[in-house]
Amino acid sequence: MSDQIKSAIENSILLLTIARPEKKNALTADMYAAMADSITDADNNKNIRVILITGSEDSFTAGNDLKDFLDNPPIESSSPVFQFMHAIAGTKKPVVAAVNGLAIGIGTTMLLHCDLVYAVETARFQLPFVNLGLVPELGSSLILPALTGRTAAAELMMFGDMFNTAKATEIGLLNGTCSAETLLGTARSAAQKLATKPPAALRKTKALLNSNVNEVHARIDQEAQVFGEQLNSVEVKEAIAAFFEKRAPDFSKFE
Repeated sequence: MSDQIKSAIENSILLLTIARPEKKNALTADMYAAMADSITDADNNKNIRVILITGSEDSFTAGNDLKDFLDNPPIESSSPVFQFMHAIAGTKKPVVAAVNGLAIGIGTTMLLHCDLVYAVETARFQLPFVNLGLVPELGSSLILPALTGRTAAAELMMFGDMFNTAKATEIGLLNGTCSAETLLGTARSAAQKLATKPPAALRKTKALLNSNVNEVHARIDQEAQVFGEQLNSVEVKEAIAAFFEKRAPDFSKFE
């Protein structure tokens, strides 16, 4: 278990806290591996009925840690990031998210796999993949259009602009918004309510709601292949260079 992923079990709820606040909870390979292991273990633990995910301080997660991402590019299906993706997409236990701030990249796409999502009113969301020369991941290219319609999904994914809780609620990403002081309590109450339900009926209901889960896993793998191809592209090289040089990227010379 990475010390940047905190794990606690209380009243049949597994609480996972992304705890790297000095980097806005940006995720490393070790953190992905720790979350994947925790979710897989929870699936096999009859004493855990609900998984609750949140972030520390003022961020849910800013997405991938860019330096770690470049040092450990996810080019194999065994990469920790893909282990996490398949774990959260395939878990049989209900998942509740408490979004306490920034939710960038996978910070937003993982919410598409949560059963209940609550956020602070000041939370911000973003799908910046195209802006980085990349493509969407975690099955989002399948799930988001089904959730909000193709044109709305195209706007969010192709522009890659940040959006607020009003937009997130409009597209069906959130169950509700709360103050920072009440967020975790609200999410815990929802998780506790789920934990008191008949567990087999709850799991089977989730399975029915996720009846396209095999298609989702296939889309994750399809996205991963294209994502891997783009990782070596001149577009990604320009986007990353611009990021570190603190300038706007220039894609005008690319076809």
